[in-house]
Amino acid sequence: MRVEHVDVLIVGAGLSGIDAGYRLQTQCPDLGYAILESRDAIGGTWDLFRYPGIRSDSDMYTLGFPFRPWRGEKSIADGPDILQYIRDTAAEFGIDRQIRFGHKVIDASWSSDDARWTVRASTGQGTVEMSCSFLYLCSGYYSYESGYLPDIPGLQDFAGTVVHPQFWPEDLDYEGKKIVVIGSGATAVTLVPALAEKAEHVTMLQRSPTYVMSLPARDPIATRIRRLLPDKVAHRAVRTKNVVVNLGFYQFCQRFPSAAKRVLRTLTERRLRGRIPVDPHFSPRYDPWDQRLCVVPDSDLFRTLRAGNAEIVTDRIDTVTEKSVRLESGRELEAEILIPATGLQLVPAGGIEFVVDGEKIDLSTRFIYRGMMLDGLPNAAMCLGYTNASWTLRADLASLYVCRLLRYMRRNGYRSAVPRYSGDGRTRPLLGLDAGYIHRAEGALPKQGSRSPWLMRQNYLLDLPTMRLGRVDESMQFTP
Repeated sequence: MRVEHVDVLIVGAGLSGIDAGYRLQTQCPDLGYAILESRDAIGGTWDLFRYPGIRSDSDMYTLGFPFRPWRGEKSIADGPDILQYIRDTAAEFGIDRQIRFGHKVIDASWSSDDARWTVRASTGQGTVEMSCSFLYLCSGYYSYESGYLPDIPGLQDFAGTVVHPQFWPEDLDYEGKKIVVIGSGATAVTLVPALAEKAEHVTMLQRSPTYVMSLPARDPIATRIRRLLPDKVAHRAVRTKNVVVNLGFYQFCQRFPSAAKRVLRTLTERRLRGRIPVDPHFSPRYDPWDQRLCVVPDSDLFRTLRAGNAEIVTDRIDTVTEKSVRLESGRELEAEILIPATGLQLVPAGGIEFVVDGEKIDLSTRFIYRGMMLDGLPNAAMCLGYTNASWTLRADLASLYVCRLLRYMRRNGYRSAVPRYSGDGRTRPLLGLDAGYIHRAEGALPKQGSRSPWLMRQNYLLDLPTMRLGRVDESMQFTP
């Protein structure tokens, strides 16, 4: 049986995969590509998550594609609008015609003799094989099949409905219900205001607090710029402005954590207006940006708490009963619906098993190269976004770098390119956040080194010249 071959095989049809498809067909028009998507729809995260209020926590001028201006009114956009934007982009540039839906990649085997990957994917009808000269993983960083659910004592005794946000049922009727949302991250702070519009009462139960910052849903500066300049010029100007402002605030938090704490506390006090205490609900023990900062548009969380439609409780769960959540303090929270907004299950490289010339590759022993390739893994790249900025910023740089590498290989007659580790042996965790979902997966993630090109910098302005103009042959072994 003949195995179909393509020059480049992209895995995933979310933001990263669509960006990769566009860059390949514009930067490397002589190369053929296909996209394998495990689900039956375009959109990735934005098609999977359907819970009430879902939205971006990054502005759409940096989360959106640099080659297709965001024309929505909101800078902090709603999930359905983002999904439509991704679908429209894929259709406009014909990328959707390259997608094979219902193809979940299981494993990939590299043959140095043939200089190609053989990829196996499961479908509804069985298993199919394809081969490619270059494999580009754009499948995100978490499991689509399972979210993280910690061990919650007594949860099995709860008589009401338990809903994980990652698998929100379309027919869930929560109007007039008492709801407890367990968690303090981006999903929890998004859910609470949306649920409070219909529910009898919503309680956000957190074990420990998170920094929460309000931003305008509609960027007034962006609105003025868009009125004055053509679409593409305005988009580029606003994107640049937001990159600089966001990175500047991140650097301020990293270099002056005590001052950053005071600023965030003052802003929070203004939003709460004395009706809800900052301590203990909005005063984390860690420094700003040790964990990702939660963004809320137009103070919606604070407004909901002030109005009394919802409350925030900082405590630990003793046990869940048939009709309530009993806390260690002795308080009981009545509940008809429990929503554990407790995070994601990180899965490196989409859970794909890699074999190189018969040897199984353990990703946790590998060093990451330029934040996108792995030492000892030929002709393969993976898309990893920033933890302190919009995912698409790094995704687009990675796609541009892949295209530069492919053009370099064709010009020089090379069939394979593999990074070879050349560092000093010192290692750092791959992702620089002190978050539970990252700690749970650290044993499975690749490592980063102490210096470039083995250092994964969380800085778009430093990465930009390197990825677009820097050497593609540094610490790289090429084979004709």
